[in-house]
Amino acid sequence: MRLILLEAAAWPMCHADGREVLAHRSVVATSKPFQGIMRVVFRLVLPVLMSMLALLPATARPAPESFSPLVHQVLPAVVNIAVTERVPANDPLAQLPPELRGTPFERQFRQRFRGRDEQVTGAGSGFVIDPSGVIVTNNHVVGHASRIVVALLDGTELPARLIGVDELTDIAVIKVEAHRALPAVSFGDSGKVDVGDWILAAGNPFGLGGSVTAGIVSARGRNLGAGPFDDFFQLDAPINPGNSGGPVFNMDGEVIGISTAIVSPSGGSVGIGFAIPSNLAGRIVVQLREHGRIDRGWLGVSVQDIPGAGVALAGVERSGPAAKAGLRAGDVVLMVNGDHTDSATALIRSIAAIAPGTDARLTIRRGGRQIEVPVTVGRRPVSESG
Repeated sequence: MRLILLEAAAWPMCHADGREVLAHRSVVATSKPFQGIMRVVFRLVLPVLMSMLALLPATARPAPESFSPLVHQVLPAVVNIAVTERVPANDPLAQLPPELRGTPFERQFRQRFRGRDEQVTGAGSGFVIDPSGVIVTNNHVVGHASRIVVALLDGTELPARLIGVDELTDIAVIKVEAHRALPAVSFGDSGKVDVGDWILAAGNPFGLGGSVTAGIVSARGRNLGAGPFDDFFQLDAPINPGNSGGPVFNMDGEVIGISTAIVSPSGGSVGIGFAIPSNLAGRIVVQLREHGRIDRGWLGVSVQDIPGAGVALAGVERSGPAAKAGLRAGDVVLMVNGDHTDSATALIRSIAAIAPGTDARLTIRRGGRQIEVPVTVGRRPVSESG
């Protein structure tokens, strides 16, 4: 019966007369030779129909009817952060909070503090990840602060102390003593985030605390040229100065990113914002909570890409780990601990992931020969690149 129904359903493609279709149904049911012919036709036509169906446009998941339930779930864990910084008289812009640069406030700042050694305030955002008062934000929000004050959603203001910062990924961890359990949120898996997924950004734009905006993930893996660890989500949810350090949520209320930067000719949102993925941020936060700093591996080399051929050592520091291991300028690194290295960024990240003081195996090409060189990895200075 299933074969007959399918054949009958396809039959009007050739014959539009309903009575004629019924007549052929009778033939299919009673004529064995005709049944054999129709089976052959069915086998030929079905793949064509399936390929046509594959070309039909995919159905997008609908937008949430309202973001309100999600907002009520996560917003109590989002905090406003006010910082105080001292500005040297000879360089009034050196400590200008980055969230104010490129905004109308910068001109006022220049006029007010030119030639004066005073304190200035800045604003940012953060989110509680532990009910004991542990808060995640950006390094550029709190890294140079002489005083940090956190404001909760209910208006409570609490002084905060710095636990640790990582300048290379722009992540910082601070802590408040609330004497009660605070609402907290957790990191989600940013590896599962796809371009086009809905997100909710929360924070303190222009000092307007408790603000939320919605949008989608516009792109993954954006490199802003800030350093070798750049790997940002691009978002179209409006993000403005003051959102820095604020959480970006998926629709399950998990933090999948940390708002960090925007591209804007005016200082306000133009729909191009960037967030640090949670899988990167989560690892950094764990180390900052445990050690207060990030120790990364370092070779003491400058590197350059050789497309399709590896990574060349353009220079080797005399007293660095690479020089002590016998590496030379001109060597081409092919693998680190057996894993292929196809770019300078990949090499830097691979070495950075190795604990200082441990040994690594570098497979290199030198003078047409492939050799393996053991290297004791050093501790990476903040300003170094290789």
